[in-house]
Amino acid sequence: MKRIKFFTLLFVMLFAVNGVKAQESVDQVLGQNLDYNVISTAVPFMMIAPDARSSAMGDVGVSTSPDVYSMHWNPAKYAFIEEDFSVGLAYSPWLRKLVPDMNIAYLGVSKRVSPKSTVAATLRYFSLGDIIFTNDDNYNLGTYSPNEWAIDVAYSRKLGKYISGSVAGRFIYSNLTQGVQDYSKAAISVAADVAVYYTRDVNWFSGLDANFSWGVAITNIGSKMNYNEANLEKDFIPTNLRLGPTLKLDIDDYNSLAFSFDLNKLLVPTPPIYMRDPVTGAVIFEDGEPKVESGKDDNVGLVQGMIQSFFDAPTGFKEELKEFTLGLGAEYWYNNIFTVRTGFFHEAQMKGNRRYLTFGAGLKYNVFTIDVSYLVPVNNTATSGTNPLESTLRFSLTFNLDKWGNNTKLENVN
Repeated sequence: MKRIKFFTLLFVMLFAVNGVKAQESVDQVLGQNLDYNVISTAVPFMMIAPDARSSAMGDVGVSTSPDVYSMHWNPAKYAFIEEDFSVGLAYSPWLRKLVPDMNIAYLGVSKRVSPKSTVAATLRYFSLGDIIFTNDDNYNLGTYSPNEWAIDVAYSRKLGKYISGSVAGRFIYSNLTQGVQDYSKAAISVAADVAVYYTRDVNWFSGLDANFSWGVAITNIGSKMNYNEANLEKDFIPTNLRLGPTLKLDIDDYNSLAFSFDLNKLLVPTPPIYMRDPVTGAVIFEDGEPKVESGKDDNVGLVQGMIQSFFDAPTGFKEELKEFTLGLGAEYWYNNIFTVRTGFFHEAQMKGNRRYLTFGAGLKYNVFTIDVSYLVPVNNTATSGTNPLESTLRFSLTFNLDKWGNNTKLENVN
């Protein structure tokens, strides 16, 4: 059977690019490193922040003010979007420290269909660039362009004066091998999101108008994916729980400042520690299945995997807490025309070691808004001393087309 050298592809699929090699541990179980136990999934590009606004705020967005890019963060926000009709286009050169031609593009559209409800659709396209495929003898099999994409549709509705809910459907397509490897094939999945968003004005500060929001979203609840016709084992997609609050302060008629916090957890089983022979180091099998030394078997179904993800870490509750990532972000607006943003994202070293500061700015003029963000890692990889995410740029262009037509007014639901 031919084998394809996926050294570049492997970096992307694992997505935990900042922790390519963790610190060596003296505390090991039968040769397995307990300092580095990353949860890997298929189609990790589904977790990449697509837009410049949220990525400039430390990858937060579950409770920020609604915009056309809300599909990725919390589709329930669409019910409170101010614009009647919006179109957004985002683009980012991705991991240019590793591959010069990898990129992700995102197109989103939202339309208010009634004072209480909004529909939206997005297209996400991830190009892994041109990759030379070779076999075991290093024979050139040709140059191919692996790619992945997803199409989303969502319906969001106000459930009360301050709260909304949403359901979204998603089709995911991933073609990493281009049919070159024996028995390989493109993988597909169908998934759904469920989300809630709450927002209201508050009088918490004397003489200062304020708005408090919170959101909860479970995204990518869907079928596993399989890239090999000869292998029945399938990979989880990145089902994710995201929740957090936002506090916006209107300092005066021209200045506002918002602070946001997002907490994320993959609802995917943690890889267990398998029992190994103390002499040979080989994994011990029983009835054709590897024996679990610590943790739980991760070869389970979707629902069981989501539930199990909260208590299956091999080293216990302390490791379970490390599976949460957090993002902190701030956004300043002047006269609703110019904005600057900053944020911080943190992931435990054991679970991928992504830690970075983010910065960005935006300009709103008439019917369009342009945003840009920039990423600065605060840690380097152990192998190269550099970080693949360094100098990551994202660009977003948003058109609010309701300026050209009749605007459907929002309705407060008692």
